[in-house]
Parts: sequence; C-alpha cells; structure tokens
Amino acid sequence: MQQTIVPDVYPSRVHDRPSIEARKDPVVYRSNGLAADGPLTADQLAQYERDGFLMLENLFTQTEVEQMRAEMARVLEENEGSHSQAVIREPESEEVRSVFAIHETDTAFNRISRDSRLLDRARQLLDSEVYVHQSRINFKPGFEGKEFYWHSDFETWHVEDGMPRMRAVSFSILLDDNLPFNGSLMLVPGSHKHFISCVGKTPEDHYKQSLRRQEVGVPDRGSLTWLVDRYGLQMPSAKAGSVLMFECNTMHGSNSNITPLPRRNVFVVYNSVENALQPPYSGGKPRPGFVAARKPELVVR
Repeated sequence: MQQTIVPDVYPSRVHDRPSIEARKDPVVYRSNGLAADGPLTADQLAQYERDGFLMLENLFTQTEVEQMRAEMARVLEENEGSHSQAVIREPESEEVRSVFAIHETDTAFNRISRDSRLLDRARQLLDSEVYVHQSRINFKPGFEGKEFYWHSDFETWHVEDGMPRMRAVSFSILLDDNLPFNGSLMLVPGSHKHFISCVGKTPEDHYKQSLRRQEVGVPDRGSLTWLVDRYGLQMPSAKAGSVLMFECNTMHGSNSNITPLPRRNVFVVYNSVENALQPPYSGGKPRPGFVAARKPELVVR
C-alpha cells in the first residue's frame, strides 16, 4: 500500500531566520474517548495539557528500581568496548553516554516498554494504539556526566525522522533521585504550545554527531529567551522510581553533573500508530532504526 504523504506543517532548518509558530495539534487527544478512561485523572490531564509534562511519583517500586539498575550496569559492562552505532559516547571521551533501542536488545527493558503503567497513560494521552518510536538508557555518572543542550525532541523527529505531527510522549524512568544539583532535566512549562523553527541545514548523517552533542536543530538564544521570559523554568525533583512524562515538543535540557551523585534513567518514547513516520522533511535519508523505529505496525501490547 502506498503511503499517504503528510504535508510539512512545521518547517524547520529551511529559512535563514528562526521563527516561533503556534502549535497546530492537540496536546491531549480526545476524539476516541480514551482520555476519559485511562489512569490519569482529570487534574493530571489538565496539568499535562498546561505544562507539557507531568511527574508521576513512585510509579515503580524500589525493588524494581534496583533490578533496572543491575540490568543497566550489566548493559554498560557489556557495551564498554562495543563499536555498535547504538552505543553513544561522550563528546570529549569514550565514556558511554547512552545505549539506544534497549527495548529491542534487552529482555528486561523490553518488558518495561510493555508495562501497563506506561502504555495505558500513553494510549490515554495519544488516544490510539502506540508503538515504541525510540528507547534508550542514559548514563549521567557523578563528576563526569555531560550536559544535554536545550531542544525540542519533535523538531528533530520531524525534520530528521519524518514524524508528521505532535502526537508522541516520552517517559523518563528515574533510576536515581533527581535533585536540583545532579544534572536533572530542566523544562520550560508551556513551551510545547509553540514550535521553534531552527536555522541551519541538516548535515548528512547528522545523528552521528547530534547524539553526542547537538548543535543543529537547537533553538536560537532569542527564541529560548522569549520562551523562558514567558513561561519560566522548572526542574522537577523526585525519588528514584518516579516517572517524568513529557510532551514531544516541550523544550528541555540538562546541565552537566559535577556532583558525586549519578543521574541515570530509562527513556521510552511512544508514538501514535496514526502518526506514522514519513520520509524525513529534511529531504535526507532516514536515521537508522535504532534511533527512530519506522514500523508502526509493531504495536506494543
């Protein structure tokens, strides 16, 4: 069956000046009635719709956290000398920064990606069946964990992967306490209501550089300042076992971690099956499947 091409309603990296455009999609999808039936309460839905993120405290038990930490340590040891492109290393060293497609290669994390505590909330927000667009484990060790610069995930997923509309949600499972001083995620509440069109042509095979340090597809300082002046900044703190869920277009980033305290997490992104990836809007070739799954028929059940 021939794929129906969805027009580019969020052009980025095509003009010589940045711009701020109004969001054209819902935040909470409601056409099929799932928003009323899922585990998120009306107040939680309203907060997510307003801020673009929501912290779910103590969603996983401490026993489960310990099991995930042990599995993460095993994966790290297994991949220390790996040359796989799915193993991303720090820009100034060979320390492992992230391991992608973890739900495809690890039984324990595959089970996590199918956990109803994540799936039911994703289906509720996106009002459809879902599939895993991307998964990874992130290592931000004490003393050495580097920063992630400000960005909207959707901008990259749209331009480089061909995700047509804002209908995806990310879940970050905290495996360490997220504190104000150990490189925790910072978010701009309300930023998901605006799309920042970035400047700069997408280099070929950009993912090889951007997964280590992203420099193309990041907001200009003027647009970021406008967002922060309008909405402020938040850095949600929570205990290990909590889950931060955030909308695909929410502006976020994190500082480096110079404390002795690690900040590790499991990251799973669900996309609606009704939001199947198109050819990349950059005109380039698609990024590899370990970064962006291109088979929405693989519905998570």
